Amino acid sequence: MTLFPTYNRYDLSVSKADGTIVEDIDGKKYLDFATGIGVCNLGHRHPAVQQSVEEQLNNYWHVSNLYKQPIQEEVANLIVENSPGDYVFFCNSGAEANEAAIKLARKVTGKEKIITFRQSFHGRTFATMAATGQEKVQEGFGPMLESFAYATFNQINSVKDLMDERTAAVMLEVVQGEGGVFPAEESFMTQLAELCKANNVLLVIDEIQTGIGRTGKKFGFDHYGIEPDIFTIAKGLGNGLPVGAMIAKKEYVAAFGPGAHGSTFGGNPLAMAAAKAVLTTVFEENFLQTAVERSTYLAEQLEEKIKPITFVKEIRQKGLMVGIECTDKVTRLVPELLGKGVLVLNAGESVIRLLPPLTVSKDEIDQAIGYIKEVLQSQAVTL
Repeated sequence: MTLFPTYNRYDLSVSKADGTIVEDIDGKKYLDFATGIGVCNLGHRHPAVQQSVEEQLNNYWHVSNLYKQPIQEEVANLIVENSPGDYVFFCNSGAEANEAAIKLARKVTGKEKIITFRQSFHGRTFATMAATGQEKVQEGFGPMLESFAYATFNQINSVKDLMDERTAAVMLEVVQGEGGVFPAEESFMTQLAELCKANNVLLVIDEIQTGIGRTGKKFGFDHYGIEPDIFTIAKGLGNGLPVGAMIAKKEYVAAFGPGAHGSTFGGNPLAMAAAKAVLTTVFEENFLQTAVERSTYLAEQLEEKIKPITFVKEIRQKGLMVGIECTDKVTRLVPELLGKGVLVLNAGESVIRLLPPLTVSKDEIDQAIGYIKEVLQSQAVTL
């Protein structure tokens, strides 16, 4: 083994994948309710994405950002036309997108303090690791970058207590994914937006996991009737190809002029081809309506078949983003479910996280719920 052991890998060697199905090297098939940690929102090898990338492969792969690439403008226009943002910066990942957002917020305001939230997750670079409100992510790396302060999610007074004249921005996820699938409360988001506006503090929303249709709307903040000053996307944007983006209002464009920021591979044409197909597909009204119908069906099945199990403490859901909180640790249950043929994630020690593709069928939901019910019931029996 020549790879750094930075991942606790499960006993699965992937051979191929298509739609909601992943197949291992022995030919065993699995229902994928993890989608590469919320990446393959359209499922694996979606035809429109594959066709778009193949067409771009036959044109060119890379020329650098020193030259105009019309496909970048096309993708940026799709984002801007479907959001409150005005300008887009392309990069390669969610962490890079959040890094760009932090830099822009500090440069625009001339201030350095950024308020984030406990149990948040924003990435693993030094800036985004410091923004992340989880000690386990920060342990062992010495002093964190200064000027990050951590409020309590869904508690507006905790934000007020931290906000002062040095505050540049408040940065948050509208659903804390890695933190346990905790959706923001509507009253909290409304008050937070008003608080930021009243104090000339930028509102930065991390849509890395909630964006591109995951919650049943184009972006997670669409549920709350608010407009961020800056927001970030990645994961589902490329449906498996590495891409991220930071989007901001036009008032802030001058702060990111030539030389202020950059990325060698940001806006790579292959990633842009994937993103163009993804956005064209997901932002179509009928597609999102079908995704909402699937999330409603999933909610009904969870309510009927999973919630009554005594091992289950609470179920939290926003669209096709689900957290099943249990009364004990679930880390041992993820490989057990894998053995039965369904891929899921954990979010912390006691939460099973489901992130099925937005294209998931009712039959596939039924199959996955059946496996999950079987495993959780076996835990309830042993308690």
